[in-house]
Amino acid sequence: MSRRGLLGRAIGTAAGAAGVGALALVGGAEAAPTTSPSASASDAPGSSAGASRGSYPFEGAHQQGILTEKQRHAAYVSLDVTAANRRDLQDLFKVITAQARSLTAGGVTTEAGLAETAPDNGIVGPSVAADGLTLTLGVGASLFDQRFGLAQRKPARLSRMEPFPNDALNQTLCHGDLMLQLCADNTDTVLHALRQIARVTRGGMQIRWRQDGFQSPPRPSGTPRNLLGFKDGTANPSLDDDGLMDQLVWTKGGGVEPAWVEGGSYQAVRIIRMLVEFWDRVSILEQERMFGRAKDTGAPLSGDAEFDTPVYDQYGDTIAYDAHIRLANPRVPHTDNQRPFRRSYNYDNGVDPNGNLDMGHLFVAFNQDLERQFITVQKRLIDEPLVDYVSPVGGGYFFALPGVQGGDDWLGRGMFA
Repeated sequence: MSRRGLLGRAIGTAAGAAGVGALALVGGAEAAPTTSPSASASDAPGSSAGASRGSYPFEGAHQQGILTEKQRHAAYVSLDVTAANRRDLQDLFKVITAQARSLTAGGVTTEAGLAETAPDNGIVGPSVAADGLTLTLGVGASLFDQRFGLAQRKPARLSRMEPFPNDALNQTLCHGDLMLQLCADNTDTVLHALRQIARVTRGGMQIRWRQDGFQSPPRPSGTPRNLLGFKDGTANPSLDDDGLMDQLVWTKGGGVEPAWVEGGSYQAVRIIRMLVEFWDRVSILEQERMFGRAKDTGAPLSGDAEFDTPVYDQYGDTIAYDAHIRLANPRVPHTDNQRPFRRSYNYDNGVDPNGNLDMGHLFVAFNQDLERQFITVQKRLIDEPLVDYVSPVGGGYFFALPGVQGGDDWLGRGMFA
């Protein structure tokens, strides 16, 4: 048997034990008692990085990591599926589900014999803390090609991300069959989970691209800042309104959509490089005009405090017509249902080959309808003044799968029903 065939067989064997032997898939971790951290807004007014927390419930109508309080560290990993057939793909989803269930609960790893391969990579020690870890799995449009017979099961509004006029996309940083979003309060927790999953799925999927992110703490208070120095996410829709989340985030089965998408969400991921060395030479006055907000307080230029509602005068004297906040959210009735729910991070990739700082914004947004929300808003932002200082270089569109409900359920099961 070829090496790939052997690895594929191993995945199938592990998946067959997923319902009763998930602990073996995480190196013998024993499920820890679940705590109940608050599920507050990830970009909500006043949210903070906070201290390391316990575990979030794994099962539910929706996946973790969408409306979960935003953790300090994240990894967005795009993957190409290398599974040989439809059954192997199902096994792959079962393995990922079993790993996610165990890793997000935390526990104690079992010891291996001296001559045995260690069942856990050990980078977080023998006691694996839940550490607020969430794992969110999404699927890309390319998964629904001819390989697995899923073309008729594709979410109706899922498409390949096409470049906008001001993009400079690097195709090696775009798209993917799967999107794995890993978030936790510490970097080593994210890396531990990524390596454990990569270890047991090697025959079924391969990393295409990866972007890590971090959340800055509020400085000095209120909403955290992006790497241009402005508070980011002040106007994010409130999680306290379940009706609003049903309108803006969660997909509904039926109509043009297949029934199985109920409870999922369309995810837009954009790697946006910020030309920070150029930006840092621009006057504060001009920076504030481009955003439409004060840099120090985050207040709209028409107000005094961060959470004051912007007032758009008809002449654009206070907040310019082409200010970022005015284009992104015109605050008129017919654009109210176009708002996506954001769960974005900052990133720092060191320096580029030319010696320039390589850092920016890892934009992540969940939508009920990509075209109605993210794409429509992005089209309004074409040629805004900020395009001289930011350059989208990668990302993709994905569909975050509905949640797991019951011990025998697994992520993506509805696609194969």
